Amino acid sequence: MSIIKGNAWRYGANIDTDALAPIGSYQGMGDLAAGAKHCLRDIDPGFALGVKEGDVFVATDNLGIGSSRETAPLFLKTLGIRCVVAKSFARIFYRNCFNIGLPALVCPDAPDIAMGDELAVDVSTGEIVDETQGKSFKCQPIPDHLMQIVDEGGLMPYLEKKLAKSA
Repeated sequence: MSIIKGNAWRYGANIDTDALAPIGSYQGMGDLAAGAKHCLRDIDPGFALGVKEGDVFVATDNLGIGSSRETAPLFLKTLGIRCVVAKSFARIFYRNCFNIGLPALVCPDAPDIAMGDELAVDVSTGEIVDETQGKSFKCQPIPDHLMQIVDEGGLMPYLEKKLAKSA
């Protein structure tokens, strides 16, 4: 995977799946773009309209707490977010990111990234260059088996390819 370059959408702690995928926004799941327009509507009403392709979602502690809605990271990806960075994640949210092919980096320095900072994220090494601040941050590298899932576009495409090889 190449380096992801985009602006940081930086939020605080305990961003839950109800904020990322509010009740009612994901019903029917036939139109992800329509549902994604509601992402973070109660925390930042301008978020869904402002995200650009390649942007990076950054939070501090406990990103993705709450229910196990796969639509939470799916809405982020649908809007154009290409990487999620946090000091810590809820376990199910973290895994759901990889299941849909969205890299998630655990970064102890995530709180030092500011809203709007221009970032260059190398998901293969776990390094973030904050071009706005002129700083680099080292994250935990993504394990190889999870990077393979991301590179294939998510868990289902990864499994389909793996099963096709063994058939």
